[in-house]
Order: sequence, then structure tokens, then C-alpha cells
Amino acid sequence: MSQHTDPDIRPMPEQIIYANILGMGAYLGILVMVVTYILYVTGIIGAHIELEMVVRNWHLNVQQFIQVTNAPRGWGWVALLGKGDYLNFLGMALLALLTIVCYLVLLPGFVRRKDWTYFGICVAEVVVLSLAASGIFGSGGH
Repeated sequence: MSQHTDPDIRPMPEQIIYANILGMGAYLGILVMVVTYILYVTGIIGAHIELEMVVRNWHLNVQQFIQVTNAPRGWGWVALLGKGDYLNFLGMALLALLTIVCYLVLLPGFVRRKDWTYFGICVAEVVVLSLAASGIFGSGGH
């Protein structure tokens, strides 16, 4: 079996960078989640909402739980990064941000190739993901 290396079907350098960023970023996000979770469960960093209070209010719906526990809404969790139960959101946020970063890496390659269709798709993805994460439309940010 022979391998053909048609230069037209090779990935753009930006696609290789995309894959490397995604791969390394995924491992980094998981590592951050593991480390911050250990800091939380061992009590090295105190929690905003103690585990006993979570268990005591587990039967409540989200709105009631937020009110009883004084939990933040939207991006309010960022102000609580010094608390163990919110510090572990950092790894999840990193994983969520990776897709946007990876799309941004692809843009110069599509411009250089004058591939405006894929350029437009990437820009649209970045805009949609950023707006969804921003919480402007009443969701996201958590």
C-alpha cells in the first residue's frame, strides 16, 4: 500500500496549530480541574457554599438554591475564584475558551487562501460562541 501526499489535501499550518492548541489545552484544562478539585475537597481552600449546605438544599430548584445559598449568577463566579467550590470552574472555562481560540488561529490561513466561506464560518462561530458565553441573552457565563 502506497501513501500519496497530494499537497492540495495537506492541512494548512494553522490547522496543525489548531490541533496542537486543542490537544495541549484539553490536557491543561483537565489538569487545572483535577488540581483545583483536590484543593477544594481537601479543604485547603475554603468553599463559598459548604458541602453540608449543598446536601441540605439539594431538593431545591435552581432559583431557590441560588437564593438560599447566595450563589452567584452568570459571570459572578469569577469574583469567587478564591473559593474552592468556584476555583474549579477555571478549568471548565479554559476548556470552553479553547474552541474560540482555535477558530481564531484558523482565520489567517483562510484569509491567505482567500477562502471566504470558511473564513465567514469561523468568524460566525467565534461571534456565536462569544455571545453565548457572555450572558448577554440571559444565559451562559456559568
